[in-house]
Amino acid sequence: MMNKSLACLKTQHLLINGEWVETKEYTDLHSPYSGEVIAHIAKATKNETDQAIETALQMRRVMAKMPAYQRAEILENLVSLLHERSEEAAEIIAMEAAKPIATARDEVLRTIETYKFAAEEAKRIYGETLPLDAARGGVNRLAYTVREPLGVIGAITPFNFPMNLVAHKIGPAIATGNTIVLKPAAQTPLSSYFIAELLLEAGLPAGALNVITGDGQEIGDQIVTDDRVKMITFTGSPAVGIGIKNKAGLKRVTLELGSNAAVIIDQGVDLDQVVSRCVSGAFSFQGQVCISLQRVYIHEELYDEFVSKIVEETEKLVMGDPLHEETEVSALISSKDVERTLSWIDEAKSQGANVVTGGKVQGNILYPTILTEAGPHLKVSCNEVFAPILVIDKVKSVEDAIEQVNDSRFGLQAGIYTNDIHTALYAADELYVGGVMINDIPTFRVDNMPYGGVKESGNGREGLKYAIEEMTEMKLVVWNRN
Repeated sequence: MMNKSLACLKTQHLLINGEWVETKEYTDLHSPYSGEVIAHIAKATKNETDQAIETALQMRRVMAKMPAYQRAEILENLVSLLHERSEEAAEIIAMEAAKPIATARDEVLRTIETYKFAAEEAKRIYGETLPLDAARGGVNRLAYTVREPLGVIGAITPFNFPMNLVAHKIGPAIATGNTIVLKPAAQTPLSSYFIAELLLEAGLPAGALNVITGDGQEIGDQIVTDDRVKMITFTGSPAVGIGIKNKAGLKRVTLELGSNAAVIIDQGVDLDQVVSRCVSGAFSFQGQVCISLQRVYIHEELYDEFVSKIVEETEKLVMGDPLHEETEVSALISSKDVERTLSWIDEAKSQGANVVTGGKVQGNILYPTILTEAGPHLKVSCNEVFAPILVIDKVKSVEDAIEQVNDSRFGLQAGIYTNDIHTALYAADELYVGGVMINDIPTFRVDNMPYGGVKESGNGREGLKYAIEEMTEMKLVVWNRN
């Protein structure tokens, strides 16, 4: 295990042009679980942010001209280095995010796989030939398309998957020959700096990736509005994402925002196959996942049995220090989030909802909480809780459930359990979300699938092949052979 005293004393500088840059001010980074200071983090000013953007701008031609095999080799080297230091990576995530160590290890494994996919996709960025002679004026002309890098990518990432969601931005950016200015979440910068250090060792040219930390609004606004930055890729809250969209002008913008993801459980389903998946989907990493299961709509015939079984399974979860092997649920990311979620639970109770388990805190740990009889207008139902809170409602039919799932300003992913193929196909057609999971929870994701939502859940798609399309510009070339 990492030497805790060394971690606590770490002073983290900015990374600009391949060098560690000191700043005038540093802020203390606290453990969400213990409250202890675990690092001192550089606070960038507008000047350092400008330097990072200018460095990325100057390096854009180097990266654009780099052959695909070299970009792939850099990513493959990173995969090898991350394999070697995977336990250290997991401990960093566990310390700064309070992610239980077993879950943190899973994230590192996914991160490795994400960079593998990026290396593979770097070698297959295709264009196409076009049959211009399908038009009267196109006879004896040859046309084809190529995909070219945009230039400087501004990446703004969240705390909840501080390595893998960074990989979903850095990986395709390197694969496509773009350069990056990365602003990680204030609570989880160490993961990003760790990956940046490994990328330098892996052979990424200095200045191709620049990492800056500091005041989120000040630095974020500067990256979003600077004309040298050609694309913004952001994962975070809808409010911030909408603000970015409004400020970005003609920049390309990919937004991965929030959700209040739901699953439908049809009559006749074997609940023993469903309950453990729902517990995992709702409470893994304290529910701080964009596609965390937040709403269950279950047929009234199965309602009582399901509530009884999921409460029993939930109460088996082990809470505690994220660095302890047995811990399954640990602290929320901040005390403010604890206060917020408790107030939402109190609101629900005052409006007639039942807390069938949980609803209490220990330090910054909110016990996994299950609510029933919670109206759709309550915050625990209609907002994104981003906490270990699950709302269960009974329905008379799948049609009724789909209507309630769609009655949301979000639409990232949804799931349905059913034994009827016609019902499954109907749900796939009628659910207004970015992804429909048949016979699974909405929390399912592997890193090469297209991932993104509708409505206030964002626009654009991640998943390596799809992110590469977002991060490249199509150019048309036409030869006149007449």
